[in-house]
Amino acid sequence: MPQILIVDDDRDTCQFIAELLSAPGRDLVYESDPRAALERATREPFDAVISDINLNAAQSGLDILRAAKSANSHCQVVLISGFGTLDTAIEAVRAGAFDYISKPFNIAQVKSVVERALAQAASPEERPRDAREVPTGLIGRSAGMLDVYKQIAHAANATAPVLIIGESGTGKELVAKAIHGHGRRAAGPFVAVNCGAIAETLLESELFGHMRGSFTGAVADAKGLLEQAHGGTVFLDEVGETSAALQVKLLRALEEGEIRPVGANRIVKIDVRVVAATNVELEQAVAAGRFRQDLYYRLSVVVIRVPPLRDRRTDIPLHVDEFLRTSCARAGRERRLSAAALEMFLNYRWPGNVRELENTIERLVLFSPGTIIEVGDLPSTIGGKAEGIDERLFADLPTLDEIERRYLAHVLDSVKGNRTRAAEVMGIDRRTLYRMAERFGLDLKDESGRP
Repeated sequence: MPQILIVDDDRDTCQFIAELLSAPGRDLVYESDPRAALERATREPFDAVISDINLNAAQSGLDILRAAKSANSHCQVVLISGFGTLDTAIEAVRAGAFDYISKPFNIAQVKSVVERALAQAASPEERPRDAREVPTGLIGRSAGMLDVYKQIAHAANATAPVLIIGESGTGKELVAKAIHGHGRRAAGPFVAVNCGAIAETLLESELFGHMRGSFTGAVADAKGLLEQAHGGTVFLDEVGETSAALQVKLLRALEEGEIRPVGANRIVKIDVRVVAATNVELEQAVAAGRFRQDLYYRLSVVVIRVPPLRDRRTDIPLHVDEFLRTSCARAGRERRLSAAALEMFLNYRWPGNVRELENTIERLVLFSPGTIIEVGDLPSTIGGKAEGIDERLFADLPTLDEIERRYLAHVLDSVKGNRTRAAEVMGIDRRTLYRMAERFGLDLKDESGRP
């Protein structure tokens, strides 16, 4: 149950905000005495604090903010002020405020901000606590992703080359960055190059560097990416797209730790760890003569396979939550996926994997008309409204929201209003049950069946 503290030197305002934010499953307290508020914020680990900045006392909302964050680093603080200035807003943000609202405030805005603050406060509990176990940017709790995490941990402690295999959009570069960031070379540079995105004639110069005058346009000496990555890691994405001649030079760089810039008569020593990635099976390319066998063996000392999104569907809701959070923050609007739309996401194969999912969420956040993203808002490829369908065929059918409301009402009636039992029957947590009941205007009873 989230713990919320409301602070304002006007008691009526405290009571009004408390009534405004009151909801099943929330524990709200308020303080109109700034000194008492500061004391509570210091000793009690609240999940969220809503405080006026100007409290007409020695203590200010910024003091409440710092105390609350000190007591619970995950606490999200929303500051409200009728005398907002740029300096105060900057100070609030730098102190870690979740949001800053000016008076007179919009009721819907306050409720929306607090909902997001509570979701943010709860998110650390939904993810593994040890950041070293799940590298930044990588999301998932499926068996396939847990295996990837373990392989990253082992690879990070080693020095051998790593080959990452996975379809386009699965997050191979994130895996490479995690290996680098958790390894002995974390303090060194991480340099990435997509071998398939650079013309073959330029890729050699990009990787190994060149001397002035070595080719048209070479107006000065230039270090290659392998030399720039000295002391760190170089990430060779789509390494299977390299030419046979370049593969020979890559093999020498791996085996000898040295390179020769284009047009140079000197050798440059390098100390880099190579992490390569491919979206094709290099063994087949070796068999077909398109990739050198000796280079393949040299690159594949450690092999990490990143599963496609369709093979870890249980991770899709986690990705959706994260992409909604970041896209909504960028767009400055609130959007969430309906249960029916999420079901469509779970059933779609996602050929573009996580990248396609992220781009889809961003488009939906920007262009969906309502706060709730419904099935009809989805692209037709995923299950949204397709062109050429006569809508009159479905005129008499209930909406998905209506079906969901009837189902919830039926379950509540069957269990005589018992909230815990209803949540178990529906396979959801109680917080989700409360949100659904509030959305459909249905009353919930306590565990004894009383209202």
